[in-house]
Amino acid sequence: MQILHRIPDLAKVPGPVHLAIGVFDGIHLGHQAVIASATQGARQSGGSAVVLTFHPHPMRVLRPEAAPRLLTSTQHKEQLIRTLGVHALLIQEFTLAFSQTRPEEFVRLLVESAKPLRQICVGKGWTFGANRSGNIATLDVLAHAYGFTLTEVPPITIDGQPVSSTMIRAAVQRGDLALAERLLGRPFTILGTVAEGNRLGRQLGFPTANLRAHNEQFPPDGVYATRAWHAGQQYGGVVNIGLRPTLEQPGERLLELHLFDFNRQIYGEDVEVEFLAFLRPEQKFNGLTDLVKQIEKDVVRARAIYRDRVTIPNCDSIPLSKRPVTGKW
Repeated sequence: MQILHRIPDLAKVPGPVHLAIGVFDGIHLGHQAVIASATQGARQSGGSAVVLTFHPHPMRVLRPEAAPRLLTSTQHKEQLIRTLGVHALLIQEFTLAFSQTRPEEFVRLLVESAKPLRQICVGKGWTFGANRSGNIATLDVLAHAYGFTLTEVPPITIDGQPVSSTMIRAAVQRGDLALAERLLGRPFTILGTVAEGNRLGRQLGFPTANLRAHNEQFPPDGVYATRAWHAGQQYGGVVNIGLRPTLEQPGERLLELHLFDFNRQIYGEDVEVEFLAFLRPEQKFNGLTDLVKQIEKDVVRARAIYRDRVTIPNCDSIPLSKRPVTGKW
């Protein structure tokens, strides 16, 4: 999959070009349907399917105070989109200047850059351009003028409700990870980079990796049985999300991951974490001795859950973000 960073770079993609356009935070079932429409068109025409997304999230630029917590960072989105069979990913930088682009100018640039532009696929009700002045009707007029096909993909519904990133954020926030998985078409995961901490976990006999998450929407604070992937290998583990009240005064919310049977320094490296089960809320203990006793119990439970839940042969070592997003193994 090619990675492009400017709309004129579409000229590097063999045509005809089939574009799926959107923010695509989460790459949920609805997003996958939009992208699948482009890949299907590309197969039929012998052309190339391209996903066009934006970085940062447009709300971060236009209304930062109202910007949503991300389900997937751009890096995570890239990994997930790689599994969907597209030829290229165009990550357009979203700036205040870009936000003032008129709808007609945006589409004209796409048409002039792609060789040729055959199809644009978007979700139902998509708006674009300066002050969101462009809509499906605008795009339909431009499609006829420039000779490309417009595909407005209807929403995917679950239990009668359209799948949306907003719905998934709410599910994750309240800890309904089963619902989040149904809406995403894959288990909810967090991708992050390991940062150096105070190494107290190692002193207690349970070394932890402090994960600086690339996304921002966390499940509720507490302790979870997990499985995680690092450098293509899978590990069971236990995660604590919270403020570590036994160890220090409330401060930064942390995600601390203890991997079973793992004892290497991986500072600066990425780890992807799936939450298998909620074990208990975060709590303050009388001292480190009581804390260690509870961690020992948490590890025993988490190992059993990991052993019982991870039963699929041959593919478990593949990180979720590297597997096909939908489908059964």
